[in-house]
Amino acid sequence: MTTLRLEKSFASISPESWNRLSGTSRNASGPYNPFLSHAFLSSLEESGSATVRTGWLGQHLLLEDDAGTLIGAVPCYLKSHSRGEYVFDQGWADAFERAGGRYYPKLQASIPFTPATGPRLLHLTDDGDAAAIRQALASGLREAAAQLELSSAHVTFLPENELPVLEEAGFLHRTDVQFHFLNEGYADHDAFLETLASRKRKALRKERRAAVEDGISIDWLTGRDLTEDIWDQFFAFYMDTGSRKWGRPYLTRRFYSLIGERMADDILLVMAKRNGRYIAGAINFIGSDALYGRHWGCIEDHPYLHFEVCYHQAIDFALEKKLERVEAGAQGEHKLARGYLPALTHSAHYIVHPGLRRAVADYLVAERAEVEAAGGYLAGHSPFRKSGSPDDAD
Repeated sequence: MTTLRLEKSFASISPESWNRLSGTSRNASGPYNPFLSHAFLSSLEESGSATVRTGWLGQHLLLEDDAGTLIGAVPCYLKSHSRGEYVFDQGWADAFERAGGRYYPKLQASIPFTPATGPRLLHLTDDGDAAAIRQALASGLREAAAQLELSSAHVTFLPENELPVLEEAGFLHRTDVQFHFLNEGYADHDAFLETLASRKRKALRKERRAAVEDGISIDWLTGRDLTEDIWDQFFAFYMDTGSRKWGRPYLTRRFYSLIGERMADDILLVMAKRNGRYIAGAINFIGSDALYGRHWGCIEDHPYLHFEVCYHQAIDFALEKKLERVEAGAQGEHKLARGYLPALTHSAHYIVHPGLRRAVADYLVAERAEVEAAGGYLAGHSPFRKSGSPDDAD
């Protein structure tokens, strides 16, 4: 016997039980994804970043056995808008509401403000009933949408192996493209550059030199380096750049204090310094096999500094720590020229209204074809030297 229920706050969920399911406990055998940890998700809520006030009301789907033990879960939110998701459905919402429907609130299974792929249907990796638990969670998302009288349920940035059970439950498949750096066992950044076409290699070396002109130096800060003073400086960068980019930045100052307290060893700040003070920085999260770049900010503008702090330094760190890849966040074709290759991302969408469902299904057929074609085109224009082609010496 199992029971499905919705829980509004991570404060009411045992960290040990959650981390055991999400693979983020200390003795987990699978890949570690910091965004799935209780520390990260509870910090979003406790800091006021993901709360009902900001349009993210927790509705976490929990599956318990007859002894009350947590055996499955999905991080979920009742959303009153579509901001901070990076899978854009505002067009669907506008069309449905123009036709007299009510699109919001909707159910969103995701990590708030975090376009990074990771498990969404959580269960013990070695559990013999894993398939049945996934089916129960997929059905539970549909039941929650019906119980709460919602227009839809959305699962974003999920791994491809979770798609079949969701499609069986009536979810529609959507794709998009990100750009990831893949570590092919390079000894260092120069070894990586040697795999690029000569013209591209020269351009990146020139770019890196130009980025640190005018006396700029770069520091990597992690663990005990992440003091409250450092967070004050980084938050100033975030607010300055985020206010211009988004209008209202998503994360509060307290969020950084909480993650600094709870998961400092999982965080890398790449900070740029000039004339004795930090002027720019990027925050990254460290997984067991990947570095996840999230956002950056600056209080001084310098040519190419964004590329150096966000992309080149991330590659340097991944190579030094022997991580398999760098995931540099959503969108950004400019990443391609810096060695980040197109990678497919997946989401799944359950639409309650039959008419809207048909329209969205038709749209997604065409969109998937466009995404596949775009990914192929971009991959064909990577900076890497083509196999068998000659290359001029630097």
